[in-house]
Amino acid sequence: MSLTSSIRRRVLVLAASAGIGALFVGSAAHAAGDTPWQKVRADGVLRCGAAASPPYVIRDPQTQTYEGAFADLCRGFAERLKVKAVFVDATWPNLIAGLQSDKWDMALSLSDTPEREKAVSFSAPVFDSSVTFAYDKRNPKLASTPHSIADLNRADLTLSVMAGSVADKAISDVLTKPHIMRLPDADAARLALLSKRADVLADDIATNMLVTAAHPESLVAFKPEPALAPLPANFGVRKALPPADLAYLNSYIDEQKKAGAIDRMMAQAVKKTLQQAAK
Repeated sequence: MSLTSSIRRRVLVLAASAGIGALFVGSAAHAAGDTPWQKVRADGVLRCGAAASPPYVIRDPQTQTYEGAFADLCRGFAERLKVKAVFVDATWPNLIAGLQSDKWDMALSLSDTPEREKAVSFSAPVFDSSVTFAYDKRNPKLASTPHSIADLNRADLTLSVMAGSVADKAISDVLTKPHIMRLPDADAARLALLSKRADVLADDIATNMLVTAAHPESLVAFKPEPALAPLPANFGVRKALPPADLAYLNSYIDEQKKAGAIDRMMAQAVKKTLQQAAK
């Protein structure tokens, strides 16, 4: 092959490579442009699926508006996207289904589990959580302070828990003897304990912190060691959310953590929840 032919061939190869590269960049740019956050911006609304779970998600009984740490974060992220946050009423059993059917863009306060990861994706952790147990220290059935899960695995005990929650799944694996009352929401589960229909309430750390703080004269909480179901609370998002969009949400969460904003939101949410409980 002559030197001229060799040079010509190299030029053609380089030209072809450049064309393929341009085509790839163009396709990638098109794919990156057609993202859920861009659709959210185009619609002007960030839909937040909300199931009441104080102090993470609080629904004001008078105004029916949502407050709490996750609600505040949702509003903040909507501001970052320059859109309005709209809260869509949900229940714990349908939070994931609502993401899959495009009823909302993000699910609030959803714990990341391997089973749920098959259906949806999750943001970076927002709060640490695990399952604890609140009970009435005056209850003669619990005269001896429990020190392990085994101390609660008794047929004479009744436990209340929010149906479909992480606590529900966690206790189902380890507490086989007690009667389990699976109730539709967190308020119903707490009321069962307060009305003495249940001996023990299984819920996350924050929720049991609230209920014991509201009734310090009677209620205490037991945290197993090692922690039971040590799962953080996250935002749930659709499985198809592009990595760049998830990274954008995670950078917002990280920024709020470093600024101390999430701690302030949580403190305010605890205060608001206790105020509601006192009414």
